[in-house]
Amino acid sequence: MKTVSGTLITSKGADSAERIRRLRALAWLMDNSIPLPGGLRIGIDPLIGLIPGIGDAIAAVISTYIINEARDLGAPRSVLLRMMSNVVIDTVIGAIPFAGDLFDAGFKANTRNLALLAQYQLDPVKSRRGSRLFVAGFFLLLVLLIAVLVAIPVMIVLGIAQLF
Repeated sequence: MKTVSGTLITSKGADSAERIRRLRALAWLMDNSIPLPGGLRIGIDPLIGLIPGIGDAIAAVISTYIINEARDLGAPRSVLLRMMSNVVIDTVIGAIPFAGDLFDAGFKANTRNLALLAQYQLDPVKSRRGSRLFVAGFFLLLVLLIAVLVAIPVMIVLGIAQLF
């Protein structure tokens, strides 16, 4: 145990603070470490995404590490699901050649996920509620998207069948 500014910190609290510091450094590396002209910043995430076939998968694995650490730090399932949805969005859209890498540069899933973890630590009740609403909406959107993707071929087949 040690004291910081007169406050007693247990080794578990110090360990958590160190883990969060490392996660922030990783999120910064992935999302904001490279300055561009005009004050914009990107990280290595969109650069890794340029590797054909596996680049976005590598970035997703790194992002999954952040989610796993958040789980170990006590983030609830709703916050973890929201973090996972950020990674899924980043990975799926990021897989689109070139345009996906531009999206990766702006979306910054890792920075978003660190913000979700910080929000949870500051106000767990509000964070859980907001994450549950987001996850429910995201799930409904996916169900609707799947329904449309199934309905379109069915409508095409039925339209062709009516021609004969």
